[in-house]
Amino acid sequence: MTPQESRAREEICRVGQSLFERGYVHATAGNISVRLGDGFLITPTDACLGFLDPARLARLDASGQQISGDKASKTIALHRSIYAAAAPFDAASQCVIHTHSRHCVALTLRQAFTGGEELLAPLTPYFVMKVGHVPVIAYHRPGDPAAAEAVAQTIDRYGRQGTPIRAVMLDRLGPNVWHESPAAAMATLEELEETAGLALACSAPPAPLSESQIGALRQTFGARW
Repeated sequence: MTPQESRAREEICRVGQSLFERGYVHATAGNISVRLGDGFLITPTDACLGFLDPARLARLDASGQQISGDKASKTIALHRSIYAAAAPFDAASQCVIHTHSRHCVALTLRQAFTGGEELLAPLTPYFVMKVGHVPVIAYHRPGDPAAAEAVAQTIDRYGRQGTPIRAVMLDRLGPNVWHESPAAAMATLEELEETAGLALACSAPPAPLSESQIGALRQTFGARW
């Protein structure tokens, strides 16, 4: 095992435990993967992210075939689609995190999403800077290959429009976020879930940032909005 893989195993377990202890995931919901130079690591199917064993994470080769560890989560197909679709726009993306985060899911339950809409308006500067656009993917059953295709198409569409994304929201299921490391992906997820919570706490739909305010965030911080 390479030092890179060893570190990735430990980091997946650290992030999983942190997410579980803070209520971002519950029971056996959610999964985390890391893209290695010659394949992937992903949390096992039906595993609780709060009690992962580094040695039992599923190890897959570059084609997605499992070579060791407990049985891989069925969402590996979705994760691989995300890595492939995001590569032209964010080549350094090395981690995907999927959760059933309460506030994000609640927003899709509150509104009649049919796909093609975004989960949140640009409500706070840090949401714009750290998360960006979060398209909602129309409902598919868990593990449906059509969901992976829809996510890949959405990533490509936003990227070609000049606004690469780091997150999508699966209607009634939860967000998928990706970044250059498990820690960076977790930070993106945290900002997304916090903003969703703020939106739900408002008695009326909050006003978004203005175009001039967003423009200043683009100019000063390179926000991708």
